[in-house]
Amino acid sequence: MIDVQEFARRLSTLGPAVTTEDIEDLADAAGVRIDPARGIDADQAQRMLDHHSSSAGVSGVELVATQWPPSADVRSVAPPVVFSSPGAVDNPTGPPARPRRSGPAHHGRPDSRRSGR
Repeated sequence: MIDVQEFARRLSTLGPAVTTEDIEDLADAAGVRIDPARGIDADQAQRMLDHHSSSAGVSGVELVATQWPPSADVRSVAPPVVFSSPGAVDNPTGPPARPRRSGPAHHGRPDSRRSGR
């Protein structure tokens, strides 16, 4: 069993930063009742991980274990994901994207209201 702050710290090592408030929100969304004075057990951790949007690659038992991070031979195997930059998804075989324009589409004929006629 670990406290809420430690659970948030450990979950942050697996993805985006997570605060204790995020853990409380996640617990509410997952229907898990946590008591900050008591801590989070493996069952509660697993239920929150199952509800969490990203794949953590570890189980609730591993997340609340005394040893953190778990050794490589015990850790669940998750396929690696490689990004060239944060938020970018590589797709080298796809055609280049066309630039987006804001405003109304132009159909080849000038707008007389804009030209001052």
